[in-house]
Amino acid sequence: MKSVAEKDLIKGEIADYFYDNTGILYSFSKNTKRNVKNISENVALVKSITKGKIPPLLIYLCDSPIPDKETRKFSTEQLPLTYKAMAMVSKPGLSQLIMRILFKFQKPPIPMKSFTDDKEAEEWLVQFI
Repeated sequence: MKSVAEKDLIKGEIADYFYDNTGILYSFSKNTKRNVKNISENVALVKSITKGKIPPLLIYLCDSPIPDKETRKFSTEQLPLTYKAMAMVSKPGLSQLIMRILFKFQKPPIPMKSFTDDKEAEEWLVQFI
């Protein structure tokens, strides 16, 4: 996991963020249940962090409650407006489960890939900077 000083993290309800000089946005997911309100607030937070740029995202996933259908739909709609690509780093199986839940009937709206190693995730994301 990327080592980031606590003081350098930008705190959010559903995740904490670190935006480095490479152009990759790092997200440290929290186990908060997602809903339309906190996803909307998170999108606004990300846009303020990136100053409106659409960066590639490296997200460290954690176990969290499954959001309702409306929230999953809203989240899917917001992805291409917020991120260029998403690399999900987690223990084996977790990101695949999330992908199946969120994109059961359609393909993801942005490039997405699962990793267990964050260095490999960073290498993959470089193409989207």
